[in-house]
This record gives sequence, C-alpha cells and structure tokens, in this order.
Amino acid sequence: MKVFSRIGGLVAAVIGIVASSACVSAGKPAATGEAARSSLTDLVSMLSGRFQGTTPGNALNLDLGTVGARTGTRFDLFLTTSGRYRDTNVRRAGLLRLETQGRDVHAAYVPHFDPTVTSLSLSATRFSEEELRSACSFYFQPSGDGYFGETRGSTICAQAMPGAAGKWTIEVEPGSIRVRNVASGETLRFAKTTK
Repeated sequence: MKVFSRIGGLVAAVIGIVASSACVSAGKPAATGEAARSSLTDLVSMLSGRFQGTTPGNALNLDLGTVGARTGTRFDLFLTTSGRYRDTNVRRAGLLRLETQGRDVHAAYVPHFDPTVTSLSLSATRFSEEELRSACSFYFQPSGDGYFGETRGSTICAQAMPGAAGKWTIEVEPGSIRVRNVASGETLRFAKTTK
C-alpha cells in the first residue's frame, strides 16, 4: 500500500503541477524577448496537445485540450493523465482554468473524481461540491523560452492530487515538460508528440 501511495502521489503531483504550469506571473520582461509575448496565449500554446513520459518507468500520457471558455483573458484546458507509472495503471482528469489577472496569469486546477468524465462530456466544466472544494491554484513565471514555477510546498492541493504534498518544480518549454520533487529529486519528463 505504501508503494501505491507513493506512486499515486507522484502521478497526482504530475497532474497538479502540469496544471499549475498554467499559472504564470508575467513579472518584468527578461532580456530574452519575453516582453513581446503574451504569457497566457504562449503558455496555452505550449501546454496544448499530447505529451508522453520519457523517463524510465513513466509510460504516462498527458492530454491537454481547450474546452469551454476561450477568450483573450481566459482559457479552460481539460487535462487527462493516462497510462502506466511503474506497475500502476493511471487515469485521472480535471479542468485547468487559466485567467489573466492584471500582469499575472492565474491557474486553478479542479479534479474530476468521476472517471467517466472526458473533455467531450457535458459535465467537463461542471463539478460536484467535493471537486470544487478540492481545487488548487499555482503561480509560475516566464523563464527563457518557457516557464518555471513551484508549488507552495504544503498540503493545500492534497485533495485534488492525493500524495502531492511538498514542494515541486516544473519547467515548461516548447515541446517538453519536466516535473521534479524538490526534496527527493525524483524527476518526470514528458515530450510533446504529434499524435
């Protein structure tokens, strides 16, 4: 049971941290031309699509696609994580809402506990009270060609992502996502696919 809890926690952390990568703080423009791009649309572009796990034991797929709200200041991405992590089958889903708030972009991840909900379901953007209470949010900043951020390092998102307590970092770059547990150093990498 302890192994399942650790695996479930890591997978949940990946789901939440990928979701969290959508929260971008625009901050001061860096010398790399970050002033010329819109954090919200740039990040949505990097996150939209399918990513496959590339680290040993990571046969997970992350699918992120727009659903519901799509305006200049708000995007909803439906996130599905499926596949195998080590010896455990995984299927989790949730909604990642990205919204511009002044100079920042805020992302809120709301999990779907019903495994039958997909991005095509009528309930893709509707949630139970329990799911809404489990929502969590994150903040990230532009870094180089992509984005870097970290979770708050507490248990705030533990309901949305069981076992995801602690501090996690994420790097989102064109074509890749890297998630790392700060305490253990355990790292999961994902590469964007054309499928």
